[in-house]
Amino acid sequence: MVYGVYGAGKSTLAERLAERLGLPWYPVDDLLWEPGWVEVPVPQQRSRIEAICRLDRWILDGAYHGWRDVPLARADLVIGLDYPGWLSFWRLLRRTLRRLVTGEEICNGNRESLGSVLSRDSVLVWHLTGFVRARRRMRAWQADPSGPPVLLFRSPAALDHWLADLPASRRPGAG
Repeated sequence: MVYGVYGAGKSTLAERLAERLGLPWYPVDDLLWEPGWVEVPVPQQRSRIEAICRLDRWILDGAYHGWRDVPLARADLVIGLDYPGWLSFWRLLRRTLRRLVTGEEICNGNRESLGSVLSRDSVLVWHLTGFVRARRRMRAWQADPSGPPVLLFRSPAALDHWLADLPASRRPGAG
């Protein structure tokens, strides 16, 4: 499971790991949002995540309040992107502006809009209000010997160094 604050690069890392290790990646945002930015009810989110986590092999790029316990109970490893707040906010702002300009589809055909970016429910606001909690959560997981092992990366360079040493899958068809 890859974890971090909005904009840290969870989905990018999950996709890279899936390709490198030959594991299936399940983008969490696609499981939580229907077209028109309709949020999937939390019990249904939980059911979807439980079905994935029952599989032998998976990568998730996040974990949210209504079902965070499910992947934590089944994960072999948690990778925490514990970058400085300014860095993840800058990445998020840059990504959000790009999506506004290009109209890029995300989360089952949804698009970010100027109205959504300027609202109280903006992903930028979520970053600012959730950063400290996400950081505290990752560090608590790392300190908890009863949970899965947690690798915390404090910089993209440290993550890149770890990835460079990660062997590729030897499964047929894996890159």
